[in-house]
Amino acid sequence: MTPFPESLFPSTERALLHRVAVAQSEGRSPSLVGAVAREGKLVWSGARTCVEGHAPDADTQYRIGSLTKVFTAVLVMRLRDEGLLELGDPLERHLAGRGLPPVVGEVTIAQLLSHGAGLGAETPAPWWERTPGSTRPELADVLGEEPFRFPAGHRHHYSNPGYTLLGSLVEAVRGMSWEDALRTEILDPLEMRRTTVRPVAPHASGWAVHPWADVMLPEPSQDLGVMASAGQLWSTAGDLCAFAGFLAQGDDRVLSAASVAEMRAPAAPAGPGEGEDGYGLGLQLVHRGGRTLIGHTGSLPGFVACLWVCVVEGVAGVALANATSGPLTGAVAADLVQIVADAEPRMPEPWRPLPESGVDQELLALTGPWYWGTYAYGLRLEAGRSVSLEPLRGPGRSARFRALPEGVWIGLDGYFAGETLRVVRRPDGSVSHLDLASFVFTREPYEPGGAVPGGVDEAGWRGL
Repeated sequence: MTPFPESLFPSTERALLHRVAVAQSEGRSPSLVGAVAREGKLVWSGARTCVEGHAPDADTQYRIGSLTKVFTAVLVMRLRDEGLLELGDPLERHLAGRGLPPVVGEVTIAQLLSHGAGLGAETPAPWWERTPGSTRPELADVLGEEPFRFPAGHRHHYSNPGYTLLGSLVEAVRGMSWEDALRTEILDPLEMRRTTVRPVAPHASGWAVHPWADVMLPEPSQDLGVMASAGQLWSTAGDLCAFAGFLAQGDDRVLSAASVAEMRAPAAPAGPGEGEDGYGLGLQLVHRGGRTLIGHTGSLPGFVACLWVCVVEGVAGVALANATSGPLTGAVAADLVQIVADAEPRMPEPWRPLPESGVDQELLALTGPWYWGTYAYGLRLEAGRSVSLEPLRGPGRSARFRALPEGVWIGLDGYFAGETLRVVRRPDGSVSHLDLASFVFTREPYEPGGAVPGGVDEAGWRGL
């Protein structure tokens, strides 16, 4: 991979600082920190504050609210990868005896991860973010008497109680507290030493800014108790930049690249009025400026936060502020990514031929045009015996395929994700056609004598 330069251009740095300054001023936040990472390495940070002569930096803690959910999702995916649970498991299989209403126990782990379980967005009153966790000591207290807003699996509906259940799931299966699992399985391996469950100096204080006057009010900072897994964490711009590198590339000490990619894939569509954005397994997916960003927003009284990662560009943006409302940290973080990606785009990799050992002449003979009916596709050979199939004109169902030992390929994305591609041969060993999920691809459109379902008219092609 072509490495990025270690520093940004001065013009890029000024544009980044200007964006942070505008956000702090127009958002009327006591302070705001912004940071940019490339390939998981912090390359710029800047801050603005209302305190003359003092400003926070990339090592100052802010509360990150629902960004905590991404960490909880990673812990659950680790349990899946270890074979301790399946994403399709009903919750009751692992939380029996924890006081769950039977109907809640029927929702699956995957539905909870993607906010598709139909659970309520919030707990019963009082407002959980401004009350101590001791107010709701048990899961039943978090769910209330009517836990569902929609039938499970029918639509995306963001749910803080849902991630509370996932935190309890981690504790039940792992046999340790959510906090201990978080530290030993994610924070320590990634060396995120400034990400903690409770604030550790230097940290910002949370403030509410009056909507109609330039005055402030301190916000309480509550320990969320059993709901910690939905929004408890404090972190820094520096630590979140390191976490961004993990979300883009994976880290075998924590979670493989394949499993992190699974988290980034759309798992639940946006609900009505939510635009084209979506949700993966613990990750928000948004489209900004022609780019797909993954990450999460977060808020708790006194704080707003956001981390966005553009995996294609290798750039991440972080925005943290200590105001209950005002600074649009989601927009700021996206703009930080855009500023760097537009001004200093990633250099493409040099073209290189496949290694001599990777050229299979029999497989090479399969490349080129294939036809599904009259639709023209091109089959291309990739590294590691992988192939891609793309329409040669207009829109269509393109896909990449990974080679399996059995001499077949499995779809990785698009319409054919998870579907099998195989070569069908005639008795003499010559290639008859490609079979892709029962679709027949032939070398000629409606090839005479070919294995086209329904046959081909014997009179052949004709004019009017």
